[in-house]
Formats: sequence, structure tokens, C-alpha cells
Amino acid sequence: MNEKAFTRRAAVFGAVRIPFARAYTAYTDLGNLDLLSATLKGLVDRYQLNGIRLGDCTAGATLADPREWNLAREAVLDSGLAPETPGFDLARACGTSAEATIAIANKIVLGQIDCGIAAGVDSISATPLLWSREISRRLTQMSRARTAGQKIGAWKGFRPHELKPVPPRITERQTGLNMGESCELMAKHWKINRLDQDTFALASHEKATAAWKEGFFKDLVMPFHGADRDNNVRPDTSLEKLSALRPAYDRTGTGTLTAGNSTPLTDGAAAVLLGSDDWGRSRGLSPWAHVVDAEVSAVDFFRKGEGLLMAPVYAVPRLLARQGLGLGDFDYYEIHEAFAAQTLCALRAWESDSYCRDNLGLPKALGLIEPGKLNVKGGSIALGHPFGATGARIVGTLAKLLADKGHGRGLVSICTGGGMGVTLILER
Repeated sequence: MNEKAFTRRAAVFGAVRIPFARAYTAYTDLGNLDLLSATLKGLVDRYQLNGIRLGDCTAGATLADPREWNLAREAVLDSGLAPETPGFDLARACGTSAEATIAIANKIVLGQIDCGIAAGVDSISATPLLWSREISRRLTQMSRARTAGQKIGAWKGFRPHELKPVPPRITERQTGLNMGESCELMAKHWKINRLDQDTFALASHEKATAAWKEGFFKDLVMPFHGADRDNNVRPDTSLEKLSALRPAYDRTGTGTLTAGNSTPLTDGAAAVLLGSDDWGRSRGLSPWAHVVDAEVSAVDFFRKGEGLLMAPVYAVPRLLARQGLGLGDFDYYEIHEAFAAQTLCALRAWESDSYCRDNLGLPKALGLIEPGKLNVKGGSIALGHPFGATGARIVGTLAKLLADKGHGRGLVSICTGGGMGVTLILER
């Protein structure tokens, strides 16, 4: 074991992202590698890292293009960093770049590297369509054929419907439900009504609008490809407008999740620069915050019927117990807003004595989160949610909040597909 292990901390020295854009708008013609490479180059330029060899870089996407099989490494080679900087791909659905942050931070704490970049990306617009299995088999058979007769034989029994492409649809293999359909079940179980969801969504837009107006994102977001700000933020939205939207997932008359109180399909990329304190000093950089600890979790959403997006509810109390903290011991809370209902379900669970006793093994409710400390610069509902990029967006936002405050502690909580959750604590 390296003698430096556990004797130093991993610091967040900065973060950069491109504006998040609704799918099929600003970045329609760009793929994951385009977005990620631009973001890494922006980070490199901002922190004067051109030609510098970093210890490691990790990034990933939820909807990966098989042609971009070495995504992180290729983005590093495009970024201006020294080509000797390694890179590796990593994925944990919507928690991908939060997990990337943990991976790089752990390497720094262990003394394996002095610095690195954690990043994530997703381009919904450029997600490749898949051929049907029938056509794939025929094309494979044809490519392996040695004679003209064998090539023609590959198409024996062909039916036109086989040419229909398979569009991307993020559903759970165990249940066949997508995230919105799964969250509808959670909303019904926890009795989260439509008004509460729309009110929560409105607050997300109002806080994001204010943050852009005050210039908070100036240090975090770089203009790219004609976009200079997140284009999903709605300064003019209202409860009346949100309440007029039809349910998007459950159209039986009981659905409450709409396009307005859910995250939109989004393109974007984000990156975080991490290093040891000594490395930062050598570069003239001051830490925004330090990564204190992290916890991941998973729930049995298909056999036991746990809510698909409830895993962070389990991770947070384990993380707090290990650090000797209570839920109220934070200045800021950055909870990923996959859906307004999902965030409200988590808050209600932590406030429930019976749930915390029966499910989390706690003596009583974990506690309350003050609304004024939650997602204070807006959340995923307003800013958008490029699946792989959201974790780095949240870590960067929280680190800057702590840097601006000058001291404090923040909690990150991100739910993911597959019934998992990623949580972190940052401190300054």
C-alpha cells in the first residue's frame, strides 16, 4: 500500500460543462464524442492544462454508440491534454459521472494519481437506431457467404417488417417499464399529488432562471455550438401552464407525471477537475471543495416492489452514519430531479418514522430537508438531464456553491436506472 494512502484528500478544483440542450435542438448533428471532447477541451483551456499529463480520466454515457467504444480515451486525445494521459470508460446509468468522480477521488486519496478528470455525456439526438434481429442475422449471414447463391439465400423468407428499425427506449428488463412508468407507481404509493409535483417543478425553473440571471453559471458553463445557456429553463412558466399539460406516462385518468414535472430528454456533457491539495498548489489552483465520502446502493424493485428510483433513500443514511452526521447537518442538498415525484417520494420517506424503522433499520425518521437548501440553483427538471452528465453537473454546482460560501458541507443524491443510487458528501 502506498504510504500516502489515506493521508490526503481529493479536492475539486473546478468544473466545466456545455449548455444542456433539449434533444433534437442545438446539438442535433453531434454525438457523444463531439460533446465530451468539447467539454474536456473547455476544461483544459480554462485551467491551463494544455500539454499536461494527468493521472487518469474517466467518463461515460448511458446511451453509448458502439462505434465510440473507447470514448474517454478518444476525448482525452481531442482535449489538448498530453497524449500520455490515460482514459477509461465507466457507466452507472444516471449516476455515471458521479461514479466517475468517486473513482478519480479514490485514486487520489490512495496516492495512485495526483490529479484527474471525471466526466459524463449523453447525446439523445445521436443515439444510433438498431436493426431488427432478423435483419442483423441476415446481414451477418450475407457477409460470411462465399458464393452468390449463399448471399441470395440469406434473404430467403424476408418480410418487409424486418426493415423497421428499433428505436432507443430506456426500459427495465425486469419489468418492461420505463422510468416514468415506474415513477408513476411510486407517486401512487406515496400519494404524491399533481399540484405538489407541479409546484416543485415550477420552483426548479424559478431557481434556475435566477441562477442564470445572477451569473452563477458563468464559471461553470461554456458556450458551445451556438448555445450559450441551458435551453430547457422556462422563465415564463407558471402553475397554470404546468397544470394544463397532460399526463405523459399513465393516460388512464390517474396519472400525474407530465412533460412539465419530469426531466426532458437532453443532450449535454460535463466534467470535473480533481486533484490532491499539493497538486493544486503546484498549479496555483485553490480547492472549491473536498470529496469526503460516498455510498452507492440498490433496491429490489422487481421482486419486493421497492420504487425503482428509491435507492438513494437507503444510501444516504448509511453514508451519514459512517460520518457521524444527521440529515440536517448540511448547508446544501443537491438531489437529482429525475421527476418531481421521485424527489418528493425520497423526502417523504426520510420524514416517515414507520418507513425509516421498517425499511432503513433506523429508530425514527431520518429527518427533514429545509426547502431553502435544496437544489438552490435549480435542478434537472429545469436544467435538463443528459443521463451520463448529470452527476458531474451536480458535483460542479455543489463545489462552486461551497466555494462561494467559503465554508460548509453539501450532500449529493442521484437515483439511477436499474434501481441504484449514488451519494456523496462534499466539504469546504
